[in-house]
Amino acid sequence: MTTGPGRRVAVRVPATSANLGPGFDTLGLALSVYDELVVEQLDGDRLEIEVSGEGTDDVPRDASHLVVRAMAHTYASVGRTLPGLRLTAHNVIPHGRGMGSSGAAVVAGILAAKGLLEGEVVFSDVDLLRLATELEGHPDNVAPGLFGGLTIAWMDAEGPQHKQLIVHRGVSPLVFVPSFTMSTAVARSLQPLQVPREDAVFNVSRSALLIAAMTQSPELLMAATEDKLHQNYRAQAMPETDRLVRALRAEGYAAVVSGAGPSVLVLADGPGQRLAAADLMASVVDTPWQALMLAVDVKGGTVKNAEGSA
Repeated sequence: MTTGPGRRVAVRVPATSANLGPGFDTLGLALSVYDELVVEQLDGDRLEIEVSGEGTDDVPRDASHLVVRAMAHTYASVGRTLPGLRLTAHNVIPHGRGMGSSGAAVVAGILAAKGLLEGEVVFSDVDLLRLATELEGHPDNVAPGLFGGLTIAWMDAEGPQHKQLIVHRGVSPLVFVPSFTMSTAVARSLQPLQVPREDAVFNVSRSALLIAAMTQSPELLMAATEDKLHQNYRAQAMPETDRLVRALRAEGYAAVVSGAGPSVLVLADGPGQRLAAADLMASVVDTPWQALMLAVDVKGGTVKNAEGSA
């Protein structure tokens, strides 16, 4: 691979859905919706940014762009200065909808930096997760974005950690995406600092059950996706989301708020159930929503030579 100016890498990062109901700030799932970008190293300190797709009219075209910030953070972590760059991004992951768009941008920047520094610096999986968590604040979205599949993420004395699990082939994700957005910061501000002991115990049991449901027993998904820690507190800010989740669950669909919302994730136990859930959604909502029939992404973020070699 060419080093220095002219070096080009292509990055692909999946959308994610965090929490999955009871697994607040811990569980995340990689989904088959992808942001893609090509980064070319330039002479000097020039910065050229082209964006298409989601956020075309909103994302910055300077060093404050989240992908560029993540690249600069990664370079700085190994004592390097970010070189000149040409960034060409095609965004598909919806912004502000609870599908991990900011986490995907962070992961994309870190992987782009890793690709440009290949042959000079080696980054372990531990390094990648640490860098991503430093920027994102918590690892529940960046872990599945980096590694794919269902991930359990946690913090210990050595920093962020993760465990990747293989999702049962009977689990069929469906995401309902509204036209309106939701701020993660606002959603978090609605949660109390303390919760009743019985609610904490309830969520511990459901989180444990959810691991079994996702990996071995999809028939347990309804019970496993019950939550008392965050969704009820955020409902007032997303009334249509709350109404849709309640309507779906009343009919036996394992529906939860995706991340901080306002999108809704349904963990169906087969393709047929997804079609029926989509029909129900259309009869419940008052504003435009899009139904995304997705698969679980098992690869996570990837980076390769833009000309095609790994």
